[in-house]
Order: sequence, then structure tokens, then C-alpha cells
Amino acid sequence: MKTTVNIIGSGFSSLASACYLAKAGYEVTIFEKNKTIGGRARQLQTQGFTFDIGPTWYWMPDVFERFFSDFNKKPSDYYTLEKLNPAYSVYFGKDDFITIEDTLEKIIIAFEKEEPGSSKKLKTFIEQAKHNYDIAIKDLVYNPGVSPLELITPATIKKINQFFSTIKKDVRKSFKNDRLVKILEFPVLFLGAKPSDTPSFYSFMNYADFGLGTFHPKKGMYQVILAIEKLAKSLGVIIKTENSVDRIIVNNKKAIGIESKGTKYYSDVVVSGADYHHTETLLDKSLRQYTESYWQKKTFAPSSLLFYVGFDKKLKNVNHHTLFFDVDFDVHAKAIYDHPKWPENPLFYASFPSITDEHVAPEGKEAGIFLIPLAPGLEDTPELRATYFNKIIKRFEELTSQNVKDHVIFKESFCINDFIKDYNSYKGNAYGMANTLLQTAFLRPKLKSKKVDNLFFTGQLTVPGPGVPPSLISGKLVADLVTKHHKLLV
Repeated sequence: MKTTVNIIGSGFSSLASACYLAKAGYEVTIFEKNKTIGGRARQLQTQGFTFDIGPTWYWMPDVFERFFSDFNKKPSDYYTLEKLNPAYSVYFGKDDFITIEDTLEKIIIAFEKEEPGSSKKLKTFIEQAKHNYDIAIKDLVYNPGVSPLELITPATIKKINQFFSTIKKDVRKSFKNDRLVKILEFPVLFLGAKPSDTPSFYSFMNYADFGLGTFHPKKGMYQVILAIEKLAKSLGVIIKTENSVDRIIVNNKKAIGIESKGTKYYSDVVVSGADYHHTETLLDKSLRQYTESYWQKKTFAPSSLLFYVGFDKKLKNVNHHTLFFDVDFDVHAKAIYDHPKWPENPLFYASFPSITDEHVAPEGKEAGIFLIPLAPGLEDTPELRATYFNKIIKRFEELTSQNVKDHVIFKESFCINDFIKDYNSYKGNAYGMANTLLQTAFLRPKLKSKKVDNLFFTGQLTVPGPGVPPSLISGKLVADLVTKHHKLLV
């Protein structure tokens, strides 16, 4: 009889851990509360349009390749990737934008045009970022966050100062042009913290951006979820949707199963890829590792107000990914991290996948996704959503010199209340816990429960952190811990 594992949730980290555990010989069952799998990476289909509800950026292709290669597969066995050119554009004012193209050589030319002399500085900066990437992605992030010694290697000792300086300091030391500074600070926003709170070592995100580039899976990011689902099922994983987990069953401080919709499902191991804080509420208080005050003191990545919009015409003056940095980032950042409130003039991001992908919108129409970063835990009402849609659409029209509001076929929104309802997300955060210095590696919530044996956690609140590639890695890390900890029964 095989050793059994029940997994809570079906996001990237849960699916990845299921694949690794099934390959190792475990009998794996996934329990997903929603109708469809994918967690935050679900899909919305309506009126001939297709939207990725969550992640829209495909960065770090090598991490996806490494994941699939562990099963003697390739991403191309499941989906088709296209490298975007341009990768994205950044608006700073009306008809005033900088375009980031698909190679470092082209980006260097764009920087030099914007600020004479900056090309040499950019080359040096990206060389350093690549070195950090090689250390981080090929080594550090594949550590389980068990000990501070994981961070001490010959390579990291040489870079110790980079853990105590910040991205903001490093970027502004080399670049004076505010527009270029904003572009270089942008990638670390995926880590969930301000550039002023993010260690310099994380410049490896700049290499992911400029060095590796931005990709798009044909038919959307959800194709990656479907690919991992197909792989998981081929390995024998069972997936039960519309099965929310109400309780983790514990006996003598050992997890022995879960309860879903009044039915008990016993197992030798329980792994949760659901929100970490929520998962611990499925336990008696005495068995929880972290108190409410612990979570309240942590720096969480932002939540988001998202709009999924169908337009009855093709839009102009935008790219697949377009950022709107025409307002003060520092003011918006304070409204997220320092004094949480709805920002008066928010930065926002827009994605138009139908520019690249004919599968996601009817012919002659455009699919648009708009995102405003917000502090988690704010009041969320239909009136506020409507107010902010009008704010950003008005600015969007002015900046891109076109009328779009009169061409909206429909719009749907997703915000803090939805993150809580659909994902049990702590305070409605969208990206998990930020990667600040004091929330890095072994300082993040642990993959293995210290109080309940055979209970493990994976996902963006534990190691390595927020984002899709880190979630895949987190799934591998927890599977490795399970196999080391729990002797396989045959």
C-alpha cells in the first residue's frame, strides 16, 4: 500500500509538489475549493474573450524548463511560447513612452538615447545582475529555508554587502535619469516590496527582465496550469475540484488527513498550497506555529484591483504589456506600505494579450486587463471599484490619445474581497509575503510545521517567495522535504 498525500489547493506550487511526489511513488490527491484548478492563475472566459485572472508575465523561462526536465519533458511538449517584442512599454506622459525591446543590445541603445553615457553603466549593472541570477536561481532558491547557513556560500560571502544595501540605492547610484530609474526599479515590484526595502542582491530580477526577456504562452498563462495538470494526471495524481478543506485532522500532534464537505480523507502526509495563515486556522490554536500578531507585523505584497475588459475595436499606442508611470511612484508606494489607503493617483499596468494572441479575443476586438496595486486589507466596495476604473480609463485615454470608454463591451472586476473569498488570502493580498531582508529565505514561514508532524506548506508565503517561478520551486522544495522526512511505504 502506497504512502498517501493530501494536498490543499491547486495553484502552481500545489501542482508542482503533486508531480514531484507522484513521481517519487506517493499516492497524491489534490483538493481544490473552486470549480477550476489553478489558484490565482485561473482563467475567465466570456463572450468570446479569454483572460488570465492572475499572472500575465512569463519570466525566467529556464525555471519552467528545469521543472519540466525533471520529468523528461519540455514546455514545448505542452504549450507554445512566443518571445514578446517589444517586451513592454512604459508611459511617463501623453504620447511619451519608452519601449523595452526583446534583446539587451536594443535596450542598451534605448537607454543611451534617453541618457547619454548610461549604456556603459547598464552593461555593468546587468553583468552584476546576471551573476546574482546565476547564484540565486541555480543555487540559493532551491534551498528549503531551514537554516541561515543555506545563504553562506563562497559566492554569497563575496556579495554580503548586497544583502544590506537596497535596489533603490544601487540603481540611483548609477543612473540619474528618473525615467530609467523607474524602469530599473520596476522588476522588483514582482517581489512584493518597495525598491527601498528590497536587498540589492535581488537585482537578478533585472537580468530576468533585460537578459532573458518576456514571453507569452499561446492562449495565455493558464496553458501552463493545464500543462502541469496533464503531467500530474499522467503520474497518477487525483484532483478533486469544488472540495474546500474545512479541517486538518490531527491525532497525537500528527496530521492524518483532511475533512472536506463533511467527509474525512485520511492520509500519511498533508501538504497545503493554500494561504499559509488560512491553513493554520484549520488547526486548533495550540497547534498553530504563528500568532495573529506575527502575521500583522509582516510586510505583505500588495493586493490588486483588476479589471477584465472587452473592447469592440483594436486599440492603438499600446503593447501587449504596458505600464503607466505618469504619476509619482513614491506617493503610491506610501499608500500601499506606509499608510495603507486607496491611492489618489495610482500607477497602473495594462495587458492586451489579443495584440499578440488571436485566440483570446474575437477578430477586430481587444482583450484588456488593467491592474492597480493596493494595500491589502482595505475597504473594497463596488463604488470604489467604479471610481477607480473611471480614473484609470480617463488617464489611459489621455496618455494614449484615443477614446476607449465608449468601446467597452463589458468589464468584470476582481479585488480584495475576491482574493479573500476565492483564495482565503490573508487581508486579500495578491502576491503573498514580500521579499524584504527580514523576510528572506530562512526568515520566511517554514515549509514544515514545527508543531504538527507530517504537515507541510508550500507557496508564496513560504520559500522562496512570491511569483510563478518561485512557486514552482516551492513545490519541488516541499516535495523534497516530504520524501526526506517521511519514509516511503511500498
